[in-house]
Amino acid sequence: MIKLKHILPFVALALTICAASCSNETAEQKDTLTVMSYNIRNGVARDWENGWAIRAKATPEMLKTIKPDIFGIQEAYDFQIFYIEHFCPQYKSYGIGREPNGKGEHMSIFYNSEVLEMLEHGTYWLSETPDEPSKGWDAACIRTATWALMHDLRNDRKFFFVNTHLDHRGPEARRNGLAMIVERIGAMNPDGYPMVLTGDLNVEPDDPCLEDIEKIMSNARTHAVSSDDRGSYQGFGKEDPIIIDYIYYSGFASCPDFKVVAESFAGIPYISDHYPVKAVLNY
Repeated sequence: MIKLKHILPFVALALTICAASCSNETAEQKDTLTVMSYNIRNGVARDWENGWAIRAKATPEMLKTIKPDIFGIQEAYDFQIFYIEHFCPQYKSYGIGREPNGKGEHMSIFYNSEVLEMLEHGTYWLSETPDEPSKGWDAACIRTATWALMHDLRNDRKFFFVNTHLDHRGPEARRNGLAMIVERIGAMNPDGYPMVLTGDLNVEPDDPCLEDIEKIMSNARTHAVSSDDRGSYQGFGKEDPIIIDYIYYSGFASCPDFKVVAESFAGIPYISDHYPVKAVLNY
């Protein structure tokens, strides 16, 4: 018969190991930020079998699976934003429509309000008149950048988050728009907080318009310890995937993981004409 006094030391040891493991896991989570860029594909496009009404349910399913702490979304109309907030109530957002009177596509920032809070935010237009709705240079569409100063409640750290969508036709608009973002990133952060930039930049990695941003920030895809070489834009499976969606960062200690989120969710073959891209960042 095994006596209690013989068992107690092993129980104590097991509890000690468990406590240490839980403590390490909690510490790791406190110092980790999961970010994502997601072009949701605008909900008024005539995509027929890939229309928003058919594929909508895949987005909350993806968010519940991937669990990003914060993400930038591109092309979203207000009803798509409301849908996310309804089915994923832990996420709050800031963003305004790019057209006059706040209409049209939003480049919104979503964040998990259980672990993050938004301290400051704003929007500017990628044009010669950035403080008002306006189309810049040779752009086909009005383009914006959305920014926020965030507070991580898990570790009392602050960081900036910027989200944008560069023009799909105008090379000058892409070059000048990204140059404006680079300039404002430098001006908005005198305290040197960590910084994240997400976006559909509508250029592949060898485009010269990326040279300036890569002087001040790291591309998560190319700097992650574990990365993914899959393209992000696939046209609902009709085209060979190409890389045009990006996560850049600065001020973080490392990027252990970058992933193109190519799975199907809720039985929907393609969540969008883009795959979301995700990165894990360590403070």
